[in-house]
Amino acid sequence: MSGARIRTIIGLELTQRVRSSTWYILLGVCAVILLAVTVLSFSVWSSANDRGVGVYSTVVFMALLLAVLVSPTLSGNAINGDRDAATLAPVQVTLATTAEILLGKFLAAWLTGLAFVVVAVPFMLIATFGGGISPLVVIVSLVVLIVEIGVIAAIGVGLSGILAKPIFSVAVTYLTVAALVIGTLIAFGLGGSAVRSEATHQYRSYVYDNEGNYDPSECGEWEVSTFEMPRFDYVWWMLAANPFVILADATPTTFDAQGYPMDLFGQIKYGVRVSQLPPDLEQSWDDCNPVREPQGPTAEEVVASTTPSWFVGLGLQMLLAAGLLWWAWARTRTPARRLPPGTRIA
Repeated sequence: MSGARIRTIIGLELTQRVRSSTWYILLGVCAVILLAVTVLSFSVWSSANDRGVGVYSTVVFMALLLAVLVSPTLSGNAINGDRDAATLAPVQVTLATTAEILLGKFLAAWLTGLAFVVVAVPFMLIATFGGGISPLVVIVSLVVLIVEIGVIAAIGVGLSGILAKPIFSVAVTYLTVAALVIGTLIAFGLGGSAVRSEATHQYRSYVYDNEGNYDPSECGEWEVSTFEMPRFDYVWWMLAANPFVILADATPTTFDAQGYPMDLFGQIKYGVRVSQLPPDLEQSWDDCNPVREPQGPTAEEVVASTTPSWFVGLGLQMLLAAGLLWWAWARTRTPARRLPPGTRIA
């Protein structure tokens, strides 16, 4: 595998995008959106002592959202688009191997997606003026953000080599990314609601007379009611492969004095981690002997006592991306034994 040939393919791919004025317009629109999000975030987090962490996390999530929305279009036709334009075959007859062509197009799509991170960097720096941002949070969040953009690029390039039609491969790329982002949430909600356990609630009250008076020494009989509770603790793992959950779960959380997360990273992480806790299926209340319920664990205690899942989700994403790239290599290599009907050779 030649580094020079890979760099040439990357250069050709990036040159095609840089020449288009649409690319610069798209980056400008993203900058305007990030500017509006940054301004609004300072207002939303104005009550926080160190609102910089909240603003920073919001900007990072918005950068990931923009990459999720745009990257499939940039990578979903990387191979079959060149085949349709009759520019793939001339490259295949050079010394460049199929693996080098595929790797070059993947790295070019990855670098193109990273442009959204570059556009977001000034707004991340603005967030630091709000204070409270840890260098470790910045490093980890940026690394995970970069890796997630690479995964999306790999999925798009892989599907563009597997499917013959560019429009279809772009659509399937969007559907695959949507399955990771939205589909995991739907599966989690439906799965947790479908799996239920029976819970009981015992209740005892004073005996009241017709005038509404009661004797503190006289209590009524215990009343027992049953109902079903959803078991999200059985299906929380469905969220592991969600890109936003991976970003939140991997990034260190900043907590305030009361143990509450101060940024979106921690709030999303807490929401996922608390779903791991089983519900209380035995509940009771006695008016005749009221006992103050013990205060539940803080968000910081919940996060410390539950299981992180970001590395499992990221591993599944990488396995999916690697499988699609291998399949694309098998469909793109030359000489080809069999091609899909209607596939253009040159």
